Amino acid sequence: MVYLIVPWRFLSQSLGLGCMLSLLLQLTATAVELRVAVLDRVRQVTISSSTAAQLRDEVGRVLTVAPQQHITAVLTGARVQVGGVGGRQVFLEPRDNGLVRVGDRWYRGRLQLVSTPEGILAINLVDLEEYLPSVVGKEMYPSWPLEALKAQAVASRSFVLFRRDRERRRPGSLFDVGATVTHQVYPGVSSETASTLAAVAATRGQVLTYNGQIIEAVFHASSGGHTENSEHVWQTVVPYLRGSPDFDQVSPHFQWTVRFTAAQLQQRFPGIGMILGFRPLQLTPQGRVMSVQVVGTAGRRTISASELRRVLGLRSTLLTITPEYGNVASQRAQSVPVAFTITGRGHGHGLGLSQWGAYGMALQGYTYDQILGHYYQGVTLSVLDTTQR
Repeated sequence: MVYLIVPWRFLSQSLGLGCMLSLLLQLTATAVELRVAVLDRVRQVTISSSTAAQLRDEVGRVLTVAPQQHITAVLTGARVQVGGVGGRQVFLEPRDNGLVRVGDRWYRGRLQLVSTPEGILAINLVDLEEYLPSVVGKEMYPSWPLEALKAQAVASRSFVLFRRDRERRRPGSLFDVGATVTHQVYPGVSSETASTLAAVAATRGQVLTYNGQIIEAVFHASSGGHTENSEHVWQTVVPYLRGSPDFDQVSPHFQWTVRFTAAQLQQRFPGIGMILGFRPLQLTPQGRVMSVQVVGTAGRRTISASELRRVLGLRSTLLTITPEYGNVASQRAQSVPVAFTITGRGHGHGLGLSQWGAYGMALQGYTYDQILGHYYQGVTLSVLDTTQR
């Protein structure tokens, strides 16, 4: 896939509004199809279409499917068997812009079922601009200001195109992105609203570029006051992912506290006895933990911040850990805490767009391009055309 990138600033300064809109429509006329994995590792799944559809296998056998007809796809050996067709892969293709259903969720576009060693992989083949309203409606509250939703639409469009291009360079890659928080949350048409449709339509074809290339526009819920440089989270310098003051003070996760008893922590970190403390070994300039040593009565273990967050289910790694000691004199003498209180700020990795920060900026009157320019340093807001080569 080759992208023709045209800087938005160039368009807006060099052309009249009518010509600009005409050119933009031409630039974004070509569809970009995404491969989104919406379900995997199942032995069987029920599928259907909202309109009449064709069920087609890889050798061209076709079965006509009536609207709302429920069909069960079953993994049989190395084949997906669906009614009278089957093979390593099967396609469900609705007519008249119909929807496809996988389990209990409806999606736009087409459906591809693939046999893998782990089970059936369900892939939604969907146009980029039809995919985004669902993502924006799940990644942000649809009731938020339109400028925040537009910022999310551009970031999500850039993110998924970056991942798409990377995946399609990998031999044997079956899909571009998943449908969970590991990539972008995509539950199908259930999260589309009038506001998310408007945000995507208003930014159609717009992406963020750096040196003419679409960026990996990562985002998170809330930074806790200041976003991070990429090298402090990924150990890799990405020039457009620079830390900046955040506007996320309105976030419900701006500050948070959790508490673990000594017994709970001993279960989470087995093999080192009773937990005596957590010793930060490396901090980012903003105070995020990069690595920590867990000290126990029977040993020590050094872990990364991401592992600490995963094991304890923490919202972020911008935190402090404080031991609590019992009232019994012998407990204090042995310095064995009875519990630990973890106080933190923010939610997520702290890189790129802060979603609650975008909300805060929009409330203060910032436009979506200003929001994006704040969280992604030195980028250009561009529009694209796509041509298959």
